[in-house]
Amino acid sequence: MSMVASAADRDRLSDTVLEDTPCRDCGADPEGSAVASSKNAERDAREARDRLRRYNARQSVHSLQTTRRRRDNVIAILGVVVIATLATFTQVFYFTAGPGKPAAAASPSPSSSSSAGKNRGDVPPKTIAEGRTWTGELILNAVKLGISLDGAKAPQAASVFINLAKKSFYTTTGATCHRLTNGDSFKLIQCGSVDGKGAGDVGFSFGPLENVPADGVYAAGTIAMARGNSAYSQSSQFFITYADTKLPSTTGGYTIFGSVTSGLPDFVSRIADAGVTPSVSGATDGIPVIPTKITQLTVQ
Repeated sequence: MSMVASAADRDRLSDTVLEDTPCRDCGADPEGSAVASSKNAERDAREARDRLRRYNARQSVHSLQTTRRRRDNVIAILGVVVIATLATFTQVFYFTAGPGKPAAAASPSPSSSSSAGKNRGDVPPKTIAEGRTWTGELILNAVKLGISLDGAKAPQAASVFINLAKKSFYTTTGATCHRLTNGDSFKLIQCGSVDGKGAGDVGFSFGPLENVPADGVYAAGTIAMARGNSAYSQSSQFFITYADTKLPSTTGGYTIFGSVTSGLPDFVSRIADAGVTPSVSGATDGIPVIPTKITQLTVQ
C-alpha cells in the first residue's frame, strides 16, 4: 500500500533538511583568523625590536655624552693644576732666587747660622778692599769691559770679589757665565758659579747686604752680588746689568759693589743681542746663545 505524504508532513521534512544543511555565511573562516593573528604578532615583534633599537641608541648617546663630560672635566682639572703649578714655580724661582741662584748651592738650604744672620765658612775680611775704589778689566770671550769696584760703599762684597780674582777663581773654576736675561726690563748676565751652571760651593757665604738701591733700579753697567733667599747667602756669583733693570725690592735687594766703565755696547752687540736659550724660567731667561766665559780679570 503506497503512502502519500500530506502537506504537513512535507513541511516538516523540509524543515529537517534545512536544519541539516551547513550555513556557508554563518561563521568566520578558521584559516583567515590564523593568518591575521600571525601578522599581528609579527607587527608587534617588529615594533618591539624598533623600540629596543631606539632605546639602545639613546643609551649609547647618553653613555658617550657622560664619558665626554668626564673626560672634559678631567682635562679642565689637569689644566688648572698645571697652570697653578707653573705660576707657583715661577714666583718662587723669581722672588726667592733673585737674579740668580747663589754660588753656595743650586737649591740653597740655609744653615742655622745663615738664617740667624751670620757668615758661614772662611769669608775673606772686608779690609781687603781698603775702603777705596779699585779699577780693572774684565774680558768676556773677547769683549773687554773696564770695571770699577767700590770698596767704600760695599767693603765686604768688594773684598770677596778682589780676593777671588787674585786667586784666579773667576778665570778657572768660576769662569762660565751661565745665565743671560733679555726681558723688557730685566737684562743681565750672571757668572761665577762653581759648576758653571749656577750651583756649587766655594766654602763660604756672607752678609749683610750693602749699597742696595732703595728704588730697586739697577742702572746699566751695575755689578752686583747674586744671592738666594737669605741676605747671608752671597758668595762668588755676581751679575752685570747691560741695560737699566728693575728687580723686586721686597726680598731685600742686591749688593752693588761695582760698575762697568767701558765696553758695554760691545758686549751687547757681540753677546747679548744673540739672545737666550729658553729654559724652565722662560723664553727670556736662560743660557746665552753665545757661550760666554771670563777669559781675563785684573783688579788694582
